[in-house]
Amino acid sequence: MGIKYIKTTLILFFVYMPFWLTAGLLKVNPGEFSIREAIKIAQPHDTIQVASGTYLEHDIIVDKPLVIIGIDRPVIDGEHKAEIIIIASDSVTFSGFQIQNVGFSFTKDWAGIKLDRVDYCTIENNRLIDTYFGIYLKKVKHTIVKNNIMEGIAKNEVNSGNGIHLWYCEDILIEGNKISGHRDGIYFEFVEESKILNNVSEGNIRYGLHFMFSNHDDYIGNTFKNNGTGVAVMFSNFIIMKDNKFIDNWGTSNYGLLLKEIYDGELSGNVFKSNTTAIFADGTNRIRITHNNFISNGWAMNIFGSCMDNEIAFNNFISNTFDLTTNSSRNHNSYHDNYWDNYTGYDLDRDGIGDVPYRPVRLFSFVISKVPESIILLRSFFIDMINIAEKVAPVLTPQSLLDDRPKMKMLRYD
Repeated sequence: MGIKYIKTTLILFFVYMPFWLTAGLLKVNPGEFSIREAIKIAQPHDTIQVASGTYLEHDIIVDKPLVIIGIDRPVIDGEHKAEIIIIASDSVTFSGFQIQNVGFSFTKDWAGIKLDRVDYCTIENNRLIDTYFGIYLKKVKHTIVKNNIMEGIAKNEVNSGNGIHLWYCEDILIEGNKISGHRDGIYFEFVEESKILNNVSEGNIRYGLHFMFSNHDDYIGNTFKNNGTGVAVMFSNFIIMKDNKFIDNWGTSNYGLLLKEIYDGELSGNVFKSNTTAIFADGTNRIRITHNNFISNGWAMNIFGSCMDNEIAFNNFISNTFDLTTNSSRNHNSYHDNYWDNYTGYDLDRDGIGDVPYRPVRLFSFVISKVPESIILLRSFFIDMINIAEKVAPVLTPQSLLDDRPKMKMLRYD
């Protein structure tokens, strides 16, 4: 019995020698053993180093706390058969890989890296190519997704997934990622107390960032460029939206920022440039919109009559076709201390504030909201005349919608 045990031990030692199993460190080389086998023999809290090369694997389940590191970016290729990495344990770090070619399914949300009901994980410095869903978090807490690159090949919304997808999560940090070519760059649904910092979400079909039923979250310092819509925040409360760039989100129904049924938030320090509509708001209440730059947009702001108790102050409106439009003859919001480049009033006491209030809603913008085809008359002399007439004696535009402290000079934000 003793001899049989010694023989078995020696066999196992030589079989797994390629991993160089010493002091909690396993080294994996291509063509010797699979990443799946390395995970199977590893002990909790071991480190697995995977050498450069291509590993044709999918459905790799990480079911114990491990640090899995790619050296010189090894490739894990799912060959379009299924999903690739499934993290099913707390305290996993997965870093330094190229994940590619996830399978497609109409019934399953297959992902390049999926985290399912786990806490305290870190996913960083990976590149994901053609992964359907990129990084998918389901009922996850206290986790970091940082410095990853996701390159999708989405052609339409029906057969595409999201770059970073969160569902029922809490205390997640999404930082420094670059996402393109997906349905939504980043998707939040029922996500609480989380932060989205310094990401670039570009060229996604639907939204660069999409919130649904998520509260007490911040997105700060991000760039949303050339998406269907830059950001959509829907049915969410207490969202901080600060120091972001919304650029070139341009199309017949595209927005820089779409706000729908959102309450008690802050929108400050952002740049909205070259969007069809920079901000579209419906059912948006108690939001402070301050210290933003609206530059060369079609419509800087489209604020529906369902929006109440919002403060729009200390913003710059520069070279927009229309600064503001609304669908209501009543105003329930506060506008003050903004710079409007179309303002033609005077400042006799030289305090930097115009002595005549500014009415930012032009009659023609009100007409276009009712009859979109009338846009062909935009530069006509007739339209200039009716705009002037409405400015002198408002009839159709909201009489109470005015900035009674318009700034004479553009505001500087350094």
